[in-house]
Amino acid sequence: MIMEKESDILKIVTEDILRLLAETGNRVAMESIKDEVKASDSIISKAINKLKEKNLILDNRNYYWLTSRGKTESEDILEKHLLLEKYFIDIKSNKEAHNISHLFEHYISKEVLDNLKKLSTFKGEGLSLAEFKKEEGLIADITLDAQLFERIISMGIFPGEKIKVIARLPNGVVLKIGNKKIFLALEIAKNIKVLAYEKA
Repeated sequence: MIMEKESDILKIVTEDILRLLAETGNRVAMESIKDEVKASDSIISKAINKLKEKNLILDNRNYYWLTSRGKTESEDILEKHLLLEKYFIDIKSNKEAHNISHLFEHYISKEVLDNLKKLSTFKGEGLSLAEFKKEEGLIADITLDAQLFERIISMGIFPGEKIKVIARLPNGVVLKIGNKKIFLALEIAKNIKVLAYEKA
């Protein structure tokens, strides 16, 4: 996982459990949760207890299902996941799109989600960040392997994110994303597609 604090991991695991319950629509056994959610038994137990405390799930004999409040929250998480999967499915394999969506859904803001909806019209377009000459743009795609993709996301660089190019150097690019300045080496910048912001 990208984040290391237990509180962050716990947030991810609770969201994964809610999404899993939304996908099935029925009662789910603890064994199925452990098979699907990649976390230690102790973190899963803490997540289950947190969800019960918030009145989002109910349980009986190691089976879990959503309360009406849990259904509302879990449907939002599932909708976000499906939107991401739909966006990535045309540019990645089905398995990659599914895995990226699992990773990505825990980190993105509503603004980025809205941008992704707009960007779906422009899929396949854009220039690599290394060639991009304008000052502002939207990240349209990141074509790095899974490990580098995860690292880039952990820096706050997502498809749908608005960027400002601060400086172009011989060995890379300096970006501003929100309040952060980030340097990206040329080899990484070549694998990030960007659209002019006004176009998106």
